[in-house]
This record gives sequence, C-alpha cells and structure tokens, in this order.
Amino acid sequence: MALEKFQQYIDGSFEDASETFESINPADGKAWALMPSASVADVDRAVLAAHNALSNPAWANLTATQRGKLLYKLADLVASNADALAELETKDTGKIRRETKAVILYIADYYRYFAGLADKVQGAHFDVDKPDMEAYTRREPIGVVAAIVPWNSQIFLSAVKLAPALAAGCTVVLKASEDGPAPLLKLAQLINEAGFPPGVVNVITGMGETCGKALTSHRLVSRIAFTGGPSTARRIVENSAQNLALVSLELGGKSPVLVFEDADLESAANAIVSGIFAATGQSCVAGSRLIVHESVHAKLMEILVSKAQRIKIGDPQDLETEMGPLATQRQLDHVNDVVTRSVASGAKLLTGGKSPAEFEAGFYYEPTILDCEISSTACVAEEIFGPVLSVLKFKDDAEALLLANDSEYGLASGVFTQNLGRAHRFVRSIRAGIVWVNTYRMISPLVPFGGYGQSGTGREAGAESILDYTRTKSVWINTSEAPISDPFVMR
Repeated sequence: MALEKFQQYIDGSFEDASETFESINPADGKAWALMPSASVADVDRAVLAAHNALSNPAWANLTATQRGKLLYKLADLVASNADALAELETKDTGKIRRETKAVILYIADYYRYFAGLADKVQGAHFDVDKPDMEAYTRREPIGVVAAIVPWNSQIFLSAVKLAPALAAGCTVVLKASEDGPAPLLKLAQLINEAGFPPGVVNVITGMGETCGKALTSHRLVSRIAFTGGPSTARRIVENSAQNLALVSLELGGKSPVLVFEDADLESAANAIVSGIFAATGQSCVAGSRLIVHESVHAKLMEILVSKAQRIKIGDPQDLETEMGPLATQRQLDHVNDVVTRSVASGAKLLTGGKSPAEFEAGFYYEPTILDCEISSTACVAEEIFGPVLSVLKFKDDAEALLLANDSEYGLASGVFTQNLGRAHRFVRSIRAGIVWVNTYRMISPLVPFGGYGQSGTGREAGAESILDYTRTKSVWINTSEAPISDPFVMR
C-alpha cells in the first residue's frame, strides 16, 4: 500500500519538501507515512515568512482582543477535531488513544486561557522625578519564535508555546519532532482554517543537524522555546549565540516520589502507577524514582507489583488498552539496555524487564519495577523515558530528602504523607519545579511548570509565561510647551 503523505506549512501554503522520510508506527514497527524533511532553504523561507508577517497589517494591525478571538476559534477547532488528532498521534507515537483524545480535549482550554489573556498584557505608568515628563512602558511582541517540541506530547507542548506567543502578537515557526510529527502537521490545517494570516504560524519538521540547527541559529529568530533532552539543549544554546535569541528550555526529569509511613498506600500506589506507566513512561515528569519508608516498603511493593501486572498492554488504538508501545526502536533499545545494566549491578527485578512475548512486532516493553540498594544504580541515576520504576528505601525524613535531591534533574516530585507540617517542609526543600502532595501528574493552564538544574530554565503555562514573548519598550513624553534648553549653556 502507498504510504500516506504529509506536507509542511509555510507562509500560508501547504507544500512538499525537497526530501521526505518514513514515519514508523510503533505498534507494528512498519512505515505508514512519508513526512516532509525541511531543508535549510525551507527553514529560511519559513523564518522569513514569519518575520514579514510581523509587519503585515493583516497581523500587526489586529488588536489584542482580535488575536484572542483567533485563538478561541483555534481552540474550538482543536476540540472538534480531537478524534482525528488523537488517531494520528496514537498512530505516529504509540500513545494510547483514550489518553491522546482526553489530553487534546483539555489542550483546547490552554488556547482558550491564553486567548483570554491576549488583551490583559499591560505596561506601567511611572511618576518620575522629572518635571513635565510622562513615562510609561509598553509590552510588545518579541518577534519570530522558534518553537521546538519532542515526540512524546507534541500537541500539548506546542500549545504552551504557540498560545502565549500568538496571544502576545509574535509569529512562530513550529518544528515538530522527526519522530511522530503527524499530529502537528494536521494541526497546521486547523491553524489555517482558523484564519491566522499567512506566515504567522509555519509548521515544519526535519532532522536536527539540518532543520533544527538552521532554525535555532537563524538571524531573524528572536525567541527559542524548546522541549527535549539536555544534549540537544546544549547545541541549541550554542546555536543561539548566532542570533542572541532569548532561550527557554524544558528538559528531562528523574522525578522522585516520596512515600512516608503514614501515607494512604492504595492512593499512593494509584498515583505512582499513573506517574510512571501512563504514556508508557515517556513523560518528562514521569515519577521514575520511588523513595519509600522502610516500614511500608514490602506492603507497597506488593500492591505495585499486583497493579503493574494487571496493566493491559495492547493496540494503542484500542480503547481498552492501558499501555501501548514505546515510540521508537531506539527508545526500546535504550530501556532494555538500562534495565539490563541495572540488574547486572545488583537491582532486584520485581516484575517486567522484557518485551511481552505476545507482541513480537512493535516496540513494546512490560511495566517494570526494580528494587535498588543504591542511588548510583543506572536505572535510578539515568533518565530512562520508559515504563521503569526504580525503588529506594529510606529510614527517616533527612535521608528521604537527601535521596530526593540526589539527581542532576529537578522537574517534578511527589510527596505522600498525612503530616501537614512534613508536607510543607518537603515542599520548601525539594529542588524541583513542581511538587505534588498526595497526588501526581496534575496540570492546568493556570499553573506554570518548568525545572531546576538539568531540567531546564524558564516556565511554561500560567499568566506570567506570556510576558516571556514580549519586550518592554520605555516611552518618555515631554509635556512642557517650553523649548528644551541648550545643553551647552550652563545656568
């Protein structure tokens, strides 16, 4: 059968790229579509289109309220096309269908939230110490934004970049990951349908060393918003030296989940399972390090192993499936390698640790739990990005905090305790951008997220994030009718 063919979206037109690459369905390991591979020339045209759109009256002369109305329309289109977007995301990334649809429906609220914020961005007036002078500031769009997202949650991670950028009046070149770009290329059709002027949003995909490098080093790019891994982030920072663009980085995580002796174990176990096995563990905020009090360790392991073994693995398009495949063969190999090394170095395999026998095709891996003695074990120290839970025990609060902060990452964390004072102490002391207490994996358009350390810089979502897509312009007005005095005449 002929492979489905997707096009890139540049300056309001859908077009073929000079080269293409095959996209693989993770459920069966087979190519299902041809994706456009943007060349350096394609990138240059996309950035130039975005740059020209900044001064095009069709966009530049819109009021902030009018920009918000376009975002409201896009939100409605995302919601009404949730089935089609979810099917594509599931086919191209392996995430289960019932999760992709639910998330996409909620993502529409992110566009609505920033639509409402569009005309709430304000400057300030200053009562300066200069007679006859008025001074105030304006918030103006920062310019062309390069938005770069990974494969694991493209619709969501593009929304938290696109929505505030467009609300602020910027223009965007959105680069979808070369692994699973189909849903964002479909999103381009909805952006076009919503009525955004040509060039305001451009959607491309391609390889990092050509497309990615050309985009992040382009002289007309003023802002880079990136989600991905630390190694790629370092290259982007190097590239940004060419344009001195403002850079925000939402990177990896090795999030600790702390379970104390007074925790509700059944509730904690449900949160832990959701935190590590949802999305097949392919989430930056995956709760991959479980740190549990020694007095409840055995009981919690019993509960978790039972729950992990009952997870239904299957076709991600099947609404009964609870966990699908990993996104790529490369990722499957990485997960298997880390688990193998961890067991060889002393980690105890409680369940999982292999690809399920009934799924010879596709990139499947069983929900896996490893009981570890030391935090230097590979599965504890390295970001795996797969369905692997690493478990450590602690004796007291001091050791729990030490283990929680024993990581170069600092994106998310979880604390399970009935002790309110302890909860507040750990909220203050854990070095992470998110602390969930007696819950996990909660998000909202209103609440910012981002990391510490190797988990990145900057924040996405929340009202303040829109300001990162603006520049402050200071304005001075002389209200006096008297002429300015000769600066070379001393009085």
